Amino acid sequence: MQIIEHSIIGTRSAVLRLRRPGSQLQFVLFPMLHVASPEFYAAVAQRLRRCDLLVVEGVSGRSVLTWAITLTYRVMPANRRSGLVVDNIEYRSLGVELINPDVTTAEFAQGWRAMPLRYRLLMWCVIPIVAVTQFFGGTRRLLSPEVELNDMPSAKDEVYSDDEFAGHFERTFGGDRDERVLATLSELIRTRSSERIDVAVVYGAGHVPAIVRGLADRHGYRPRTAEWLTVLNA
Repeated sequence: MQIIEHSIIGTRSAVLRLRRPGSQLQFVLFPMLHVASPEFYAAVAQRLRRCDLLVVEGVSGRSVLTWAITLTYRVMPANRRSGLVVDNIEYRSLGVELINPDVTTAEFAQGWRAMPLRYRLLMWCVIPIVAVTQFFGGTRRLLSPEVELNDMPSAKDEVYSDDEFAGHFERTFGGDRDERVLATLSELIRTRSSERIDVAVVYGAGHVPAIVRGLADRHGYRPRTAEWLTVLNA
């Protein structure tokens, strides 16, 4: 199942609706990108207002570490020729109940420090290079096949699955945070499955495969419909 699609017309994100028999509660997954066209975020915000509850990604708090990491994509809109903006949705102003199950900066830093020193030093060396590359070539990458994503491991994922650095990276940036959101969704299923509500799950596209698999394996939820939203036109 494709989550982010690349084609000659541009890049699109699949808004997935998940259901299971016997439950009134439905999940609507919004695979997000940190930067996109303003029209993409406007389309997402419009649909979120029609939901009953939002479960939204976002590390709470500020630190030098998170500032440096987010710099790798915040530089893209600084190139005004790109036409891109950083996610500008004011989630708490949409008039919908919101839950943020993500980690705090302190918890994220704890996971970061768990990585071997050599990998942390490597990351600090790579961040400026990635930022410069994104400034000059971010739009081109966003419109390339490289951005595609589906719910199954890619050939590249298989290659790096046994790589020690990739394992540490996944635990710090993905694994623990994926478990946090899945625990929150499980609790909603336990307590509110009899309610006819749409729960929007607004998370980075990279987290969506784990969320889809987790909801399927643990609770029998399956994607039933998809709506494509244009991230950026070619």
